[in-house]
Amino acid sequence: MNNDVSNNGIATADLSNFSERELKGKVNELRSKIEKSERQLASIFKELKINRTDIDELKEKRDSLNQQVKEKVAKAQELRSRRDDINKEIADYKGKRSDINSKTQELFSGIAGLKEQRDECNKFSHGSVDSLSKAYEAELEAFLNKEFPLAVEIKIFQKLSDLNKRLEAAQKANELHSEIQERYRESKGIHKEGDEFHEIIQKLSDESQACHLEMLENFKSADEIRKEANMYHAQLTDKIANVNIIKEKIDPLKISIANSRKELTLYLEKLKDVQLTKDEHKVSQKHSDARGKLQKNARLSLEDLKLLIEKGDVKFSNQ
Repeated sequence: MNNDVSNNGIATADLSNFSERELKGKVNELRSKIEKSERQLASIFKELKINRTDIDELKEKRDSLNQQVKEKVAKAQELRSRRDDINKEIADYKGKRSDINSKTQELFSGIAGLKEQRDECNKFSHGSVDSLSKAYEAELEAFLNKEFPLAVEIKIFQKLSDLNKRLEAAQKANELHSEIQERYRESKGIHKEGDEFHEIIQKLSDESQACHLEMLENFKSADEIRKEANMYHAQLTDKIANVNIIKEKIDPLKISIANSRKELTLYLEKLKDVQLTKDEHKVSQKHSDARGKLQKNARLSLEDLKLLIEKGDVKFSNQ
């Protein structure tokens, strides 16, 4: 018997040499084979169901614990992020405090220089703005309204010039003193702001430490829960391994059933062709018999007449 390989990969016999009886025998054989394989498949699925008894429970326990781990880790990461944000905020405030300290130092350095300038002005003026102003006005009044010899006028003019310079120095000393006072007031405000920043930094540092400790506690708890989850996962892995051994039998059976069905289809189609050929032969024989009767003017049955009309042997005139 010759074997061919069909397009679907199934080795099938050359069906042209099969008798109808052989075809029917092969059809019955394949149907029995398919039924047997389907019973085996049903038995395997039943066995799988039995072996999967604990899998869902183990998965539920493992997944529940993994969810707790996920939540703990997420909480810990949230705390770490919060801690890092707080530390950045602390760094910002420390930068501001450092700027204030630098500004305070700059102010005090400036005050020392201003004091030195003020003292130099006071040393040069030898008097207050009020007393020097009065002396200057008195000398100016005398210079403008009284008659003096030229030599005296020159001395008065020189004295006026000297008083003016001393008055300007006194005024400058007052301005410098005012600026010194303003810088002292500013330094007090800045110092107060620095203290406020220090208090904020201390408060933020306490909050950062609390976040850090809570973060560590969550990570530790997550590790402990993860160990328990891993234990259930190991048990689940063993169960799944057992199930996989059973499942390995499924695909070969399914392939066998599918191939048998394809092969069965080929035999059924061939059997159908055989039956059609037989039917056509019967019709041809009946047609031949009917034609013989027609030629002999023998009595025709309704079936004979129908065949002759269909084949065009008998035609009816329109007249």
